[in-house]
Amino acid sequence: MVRAAVLPAVGAPLEVTDIDLPEPGAGQVRVRLAAAGVCHSDLSLSNGTMRVPVPAVLGHEGAGTVVSVGEGVTHVAPGDGVVLNWAPACGSCHACSLGEVWLCANALSGSADVYARRASDGTDLHPGLNVAAFAEETVVAAGCVLPAPEGVPLTDAALLGCAVLTGYGAIHHAARVRPGETVAVFGVGGVGLATLQSARIAGASEIIAVDVSPAKEELARAAGATQYVIASENTSRELRALTAKQGVDVAVECVGRAETIRAAWDGTRRGGRTVVVGIGGKDQQVTFNALEIFHWGRTLSGCVYGNCDPARDLPVLAEHVRSGQLDLGALVTERISLEGIPAAFENMLAGKGGRALVVF
Repeated sequence: MVRAAVLPAVGAPLEVTDIDLPEPGAGQVRVRLAAAGVCHSDLSLSNGTMRVPVPAVLGHEGAGTVVSVGEGVTHVAPGDGVVLNWAPACGSCHACSLGEVWLCANALSGSADVYARRASDGTDLHPGLNVAAFAEETVVAAGCVLPAPEGVPLTDAALLGCAVLTGYGAIHHAARVRPGETVAVFGVGGVGLATLQSARIAGASEIIAVDVSPAKEELARAAGATQYVIASENTSRELRALTAKQGVDVAVECVGRAETIRAAWDGTRRGGRTVVVGIGGKDQQVTFNALEIFHWGRTLSGCVYGNCDPARDLPVLAEHVRSGQLDLGALVTERISLEGIPAAFENMLAGKGGRALVVF
């Protein structure tokens, strides 16, 4: 038996309880978690913004040590450190055939499986976003684990599995920021902080952080922000004022709200790029008129998992960590137990802090 945070039903409080895990079958790996990040996507799953079969163990950003492997698993072995990959590509769908593995049609198929049972009554449990990282141990498909980078502590490496890949990819893959360009990042949570650091690594000349909370300015500047703007109805005007009345070359929205997406678009220069990373609900409607789309010539794009291929990008990120350019510890503003996850959800709703990290 292992302890886990179970979502019994959509909208219900998490329950920290014992669960029974099976031994890994063919093509599976059992992992003892070192740490798991609490991501806004977990909150979105718990409140129904994103759908997941329930009851489920949430958590999709984590790292740990391989306990055992099933038949046919050769790329990791017991004792190896691994990073969890919540969106393993199938390699055979249309998106995968195009090399767009972050859009794999089958990446989340494992979430519908029963992977464990509640110890008290035998209730079937599903792995939220495939990996069920809010638990002391988990059993996942072999494609859901990647060798952890050498020289990076597993508690730090946990962040590579979502926040850092997403922020890095938003800058380097989706927006393709070039040295000397100006960048605005909306939302200074875990992903936003990773995006700010990535903009600095890309050589952006001005990096403007935008958030509703004045308390996050120090965090943002430590991550690379050269300017800090308190979000308001005048945000787009402030961005233009800070960029010689032009607007930023790139705006990255990490919130997932209609008003911030619109503000990011309005604060982007003519011909610039607006990238939406935040996951919003269906009720968040963003409107544009046909004339402005023509006149401004901007590009508006979504960004899934940073448009990353984890197997390709993790080694690159590891080099940035080892060189000191990427500070994973600076993303973490709170280290908690499983019991602390509900409070971390509340902090996210209130716009407080960066990344909360469950440390086992």
